[in-house]
Amino acid sequence: MGALPMTAARPAGWIWASAGLFLLAALLLPWVGSGSISLERVLARQSPDYPIFVQLRVSRTLLGLLAGGALALTGGLFQSMLRDSLADPYTLGVSAGAALGAVLTIALGLYDMLGFPASWAGALFGATAVVVIVAGAAWKRGQLSGARLLLSGIALNSICSAFILVIDSVIQDRRSISIIQWLLGSVDSVSYGALMVFAAVVLVTSIAVITQARAWNLLAVGEVWAGARGVDLRRLMITGFCCGSVLTAGAIALTGPIGFVGLIVPHLVRSRISPDNRILMPCSLLLGGVLLAVCDTLGRIVLAPAELPAGAVMAIVGGPYLVWLVRRRF
Repeated sequence: MGALPMTAARPAGWIWASAGLFLLAALLLPWVGSGSISLERVLARQSPDYPIFVQLRVSRTLLGLLAGGALALTGGLFQSMLRDSLADPYTLGVSAGAALGAVLTIALGLYDMLGFPASWAGALFGATAVVVIVAGAAWKRGQLSGARLLLSGIALNSICSAFILVIDSVIQDRRSISIIQWLLGSVDSVSYGALMVFAAVVLVTSIAVITQARAWNLLAVGEVWAGARGVDLRRLMITGFCCGSVLTAGAIALTGPIGFVGLIVPHLVRSRISPDNRILMPCSLLLGGVLLAVCDTLGRIVLAPAELPAGAVMAIVGGPYLVWLVRRRF
């Protein structure tokens, strides 16, 4: 990825602009849908407008903002750690590992008993396992190979997807329907309790990642360079892998597997705004949330009254982008 400048022009301006878009999306997107909602009825708490707005649209928009931000920040984190612009939770197989872990909780009935905590625990286990396997496969002679990372991620993606299909084919009851619906990758309304827990985790984890932006900048130049300037490489890498796994698992546990957010947003921020992680990471967090929330909104209105899952919208956008990026790079 090359050397990164340690200074950047108007860093606060880009971050504030991204925060403004994030806030604007949170305020406007809940009002967009297949049916109109009256502001007067919402303010008066009259049915059905008020319950639809508060329980369905607001929670759904907030989930899109949080999940998209988590996936985009993880993408930027992995790209900085591994010095590869193609690294993200989807291309590295981390999303598929998290999906497999969450599907196992559904298949074993743990989700019905414990709900969101069970799916998050399963997704976290799956994501962590894939991160360790992919990094181990790509590590050779003290260096991480971008090509091996990509190929290992593709292989793990296929393996996890195959196991998910096996599990789904073995189960022949309502759990199979739940697995199929969840695998579509959609941003649906969730309880505010689950949103608060997820928001707290995203906040704490994001702070842990972004406050080490200078170290990620040094690591992007090279491990020898970073180590010579006092960076604890072992601790930094463990922190990065743990934070990335937690963010990916939390997002996928609530939305299902949604790809390409962690690839598109950090790459665009790096190429159009700045490669400095002090700007790239907070902007990726904010703009990733905006992208997924907007894609979910488009899915609600394009085929109204039917809905197109946000995962499908992201695949339509992200698939061609990945092909273009690979063609441009190789």
